[in-house]
Amino acid sequence: MAVAQLEKRLDFLGTGEALPEEQKQWQVVARRFSRHRLAVISLFATLAIFAVVLLAKTIAPYGATELEIGNAFASPGSVGVDGRTHWLGTDHLGRDFLSRLVYAGRISLAVAFASVIGSAVIGVVVGAISGYFRGWVDDALMRFVEFLLTIPSLPILLILSSILIQSPHLIPIPAFVLNLFAGLMYIPPREARQVVVVIIVLMSLGWLGAARLMRGMVLSLREQEFTDAARALGASNVWIILRHMIPNAMAPIIVDTSLALAGYVILESALSFLGFGIQDPTPTWGNMLAFTESYMFQHPWLPLVPGIPIFICALVFNFIGDGLRDALDPRLKL
Repeated sequence: MAVAQLEKRLDFLGTGEALPEEQKQWQVVARRFSRHRLAVISLFATLAIFAVVLLAKTIAPYGATELEIGNAFASPGSVGVDGRTHWLGTDHLGRDFLSRLVYAGRISLAVAFASVIGSAVIGVVVGAISGYFRGWVDDALMRFVEFLLTIPSLPILLILSSILIQSPHLIPIPAFVLNLFAGLMYIPPREARQVVVVIIVLMSLGWLGAARLMRGMVLSLREQEFTDAARALGASNVWIILRHMIPNAMAPIIVDTSLALAGYVILESALSFLGFGIQDPTPTWGNMLAFTESYMFQHPWLPLVPGIPIFICALVFNFIGDGLRDALDPRLKL
C-alpha cells in the first residue's frame, strides 16, 4: 500500500502540476470571519457608520450648535425658515437633530476608540511585564489589579469624572493634543479638553482586563522553546517581550478589545447621560439622550433619535468581536 501511494505521488509530481499553496494566516482568518454572517453584516454596518460620521460636514444640513430661534421641537421632515429640511426635527433650543446626531456620533465613537486603544496598550504592557518577570513584580502588579477590580467601576468613574470635569487643570494636557482632538471632532480646544478628560477617566480602569489576559498568555509563552532560543542568542528581556511575547499574545487581546468597544460606547453615553461626562453644547449621544428625558412624554419619539445609534453600535461591535473570536481561535478547524 505504501509503495502504491509513493508511485502515485511520483506520478503526480511528474505531471508538472504545482502543489496547492499554503494559505497565509490573514487569509485563513478572513475566511473564518466570512463564515460568521452576522459579523460580516455588522462590519459593513460599521463601515457605513464611520462613513457617515467622517463626512459629517457634508451630510449634516446644519452645524452642531446652529440655532433656529422660535423653531423648537419641530416635527421630523419640517422645513426651516431658511428652506432647509429638519429630517429628524429639532431639539428644545431649535438645533437640528440630524446634524447634532452625526456630529455626536463622531465624538462618541472617537472617545470609545481612543479609550479602548489606550486601555489595551496599558493593559498589554503591564500584563506582559507581570507575566514575563513573575516573582515580586508579578505579585505587586496583580495584587494592585485585583484590588481595583474589587471596586465598583461606575461609582469610581462618576467621582473621577466629576472632579476632573469641574477642575480640568488638575491634569495638564498638551496644547497639541487638544488641537488634535479639536480638529478631529470639529469642536473648540476648550471643549476638546472635556473630551480628553473623559477618555482619561475611561482608561483609568479599562486596562485591568487586558492586563490579566496578557499576563496569562505570557506565562505560557515564556516557557516555550522559542523563548529559550532567544535567550540563548543573547536577546534582552525587553527585546523578547516586544518581539516575541506581545506579538504572539495579541490574538485574544484583539478579540477582547473588539468586544470591549461596545461597552465603552455605552459607558461614555452613561456618563454623559448622568451629567458627569461631556457637557452641552458639545454633542454626544449620551447628553442628547439626557436632554430628551424632560420632554419624552410630550414628544415620545425624541429618545429614539440618540438611543437607536447607541443600540446599533453596541450590537454591531459585539457581533464583530464574536466573529473575530471565531476567526482567531486556533482550536477551530481550517
